Amino acid sequence: MTPLLAVIDVQHVFADPGSPWGAPGFAAVHPAIRRLTAAFAGRVVHTRFVAPAEPSGAWVPYYAQFPFALQPPDAPLYALVDDPGEAPVLDATTFGKWGPELAALAGDGPLVLAGVSTDCCVLSTALPAADAGVPVQVVTDACAGATDADHERALAAMALYAPLITLTTTGEVLATR
Repeated sequence: MTPLLAVIDVQHVFADPGSPWGAPGFAAVHPAIRRLTAAFAGRVVHTRFVAPAEPSGAWVPYYAQFPFALQPPDAPLYALVDDPGEAPVLDATTFGKWGPELAALAGDGPLVLAGVSTDCCVLSTALPAADAGVPVQVVTDACAGATDADHERALAAMALYAPLITLTTTGEVLATR
């Protein structure tokens, strides 16, 4: 089993400290994300959260609360912070990125997750992937939450899914590469 690194939503809208969706710990974890991306060359996928053209259901009040985000997928706030190179980029209008495209790339796993935000898009990707039977590794020091407390709560929730989901560090992952 060859692991796949999914770099979850490393976009300007989450990296910018002035953004309503900025992850305060982004700058601290970004170097670890870059190290992982380099180590997984050829087995990396990047994801992007983008707004739907027309919100529906529970997304209507969500975007009423965050109208700044109702921009097209090519808007600068949705651009990736790092150039993905040849790596695939999967866009989704949902927090979770697990779906047929990511499943096809991950195969039997393991799926290694890094990115933002731990308490939203990382968590929402990890749980359905694990539910599908794919071993998931969440790289704790390569993820940042909406707050440090939210990051820790999300990690604690994912730890409950062991051994389907394991928490690891960049150093531990790189030691096995």
